[in-house]
Amino acid sequence: MTEQRSPAFNIETMPRGGPHASWLDRRMQTDVPEYLDRYDVPDEIKQIVISELDRYGDRGWNESNARTALSLISDIESPRILELGAGHGKLSSKILELHPTATVTVTDLDPISVSNIASSPLGANRRAIVQVADATAIDAPDNSYDLVIFAMSFHHLPPAIAWRAIAESTRIATKFLVIDLLRLPTPALPLIPVAGVLIALPSAFRKGPRTILPFLHDLIISMLRAYRPQALSALAEYADSAIKVEFIPDRQPFMCAVFSRGRSNVEIRLS
Repeated sequence: MTEQRSPAFNIETMPRGGPHASWLDRRMQTDVPEYLDRYDVPDEIKQIVISELDRYGDRGWNESNARTALSLISDIESPRILELGAGHGKLSSKILELHPTATVTVTDLDPISVSNIASSPLGANRRAIVQVADATAIDAPDNSYDLVIFAMSFHHLPPAIAWRAIAESTRIATKFLVIDLLRLPTPALPLIPVAGVLIALPSAFRKGPRTILPFLHDLIISMLRAYRPQALSALAEYADSAIKVEFIPDRQPFMCAVFSRGRSNVEIRLS
């Protein structure tokens, strides 16, 4: 681990809105874990949440995120990619579909999700490796990959450990791409429960309220735990002052951040 710089804030208590977040912003967040973070709930509930997230991803998010990722390594003929927090691996599948020579290491912290990926067509792909991995302690040598991707899951990490994911990913790869929910503007934060219900409503009609309640729960918690760009910049600074971060514009409701070490050399070309 590289030497850390000591910024003028406490990483343990830094708000999701960043070190200078407002009073309301600081209170409209939670440490309540999502079902996906818990090991005391049946796996069936976790898979319900992942499946609903996949459904939204299949509506275009996965392809858009895959193209964003590939645009960052367009100059590399056979890029080596690591995906963290892969869920069912839909993003990695789309990357392999779009790039004929890319190789992807598909990982998740949940062993059952990894087992499901391994037994899927993605797990049988010769250009894919499937394994369990912790985003804050990645078992890989320096510069093992051209790109690390952490999509729709970074908010699961509290600030006290989220900086480790940035430090580790920029250690093992040239670039680290985080795609996640963008924290709502401060005046809109109290409307998060209403927004969650509106988003989950179509699924409730399709599958019934009992099935969709876990998804609604995790959706609301996700929005309360989402970071602002200022917070990601502070986490990068805490991890190592040599880590630079650039934000890809015009991706609402998502935030796309690209971390790299040394002089900023991130080329952003979206197709």
